[in-house]
Amino acid sequence: MQQHKLIIKNMSCHCCIRLVRRLFDEHGIITEHITTGEARIRFDEETISLADIARWLEAEGFEIVQDKEEQLAEQIKSAVIDLVHHTTFNAMIRNSDYLVEKFNLSYQYISKVFSQQEETTLEKFIIQQKIEKAKELIHYGDMTLSEIAYMMGYSSVQYLSTQFKNVTGISVSEFKKDPARYRSDDSIKN
Repeated sequence: MQQHKLIIKNMSCHCCIRLVRRLFDEHGIITEHITTGEARIRFDEETISLADIARWLEAEGFEIVQDKEEQLAEQIKSAVIDLVHHTTFNAMIRNSDYLVEKFNLSYQYISKVFSQQEETTLEKFIIQQKIEKAKELIHYGDMTLSEIAYMMGYSSVQYLSTQFKNVTGISVSEFKKDPARYRSDDSIKN
């Protein structure tokens, strides 16, 4: 059994990780490590091929990424999503510093590859994810808008509110009136 590292597109949340892990288990694939957008697996190559795995993943809405720059873009997306949604977001860590350290590449290169592979810039993607996290926190109602702004790295509530309106098309106060109306399960953009 040989180890394979897969970069998997559209794998953006913990539910996706569980689904992919279950899929691998069902087919006798050993999962050594799995995180958003990436899996290290082992399997019997006499009975299972990478084409089989690709087909099974595609049936669930995922895709194995082969192109190196597309792989990097997927890894960048996963890193941003993990930073903003799945870890304790530390506003003191600059997104650019985090990505440079994680990938050991210049921010200019990371940003260029991301923009070439995606329909948006890296900066817009990060803002979009921060606003989605802000929407989640506002919806829960456990924090003040001031606390959310600080947590998400905004210099003021006004700055958060302005970006919120620019990204969503509605004001924070409109969102607060009916959060469920403006949130969807697929709000984390891939």
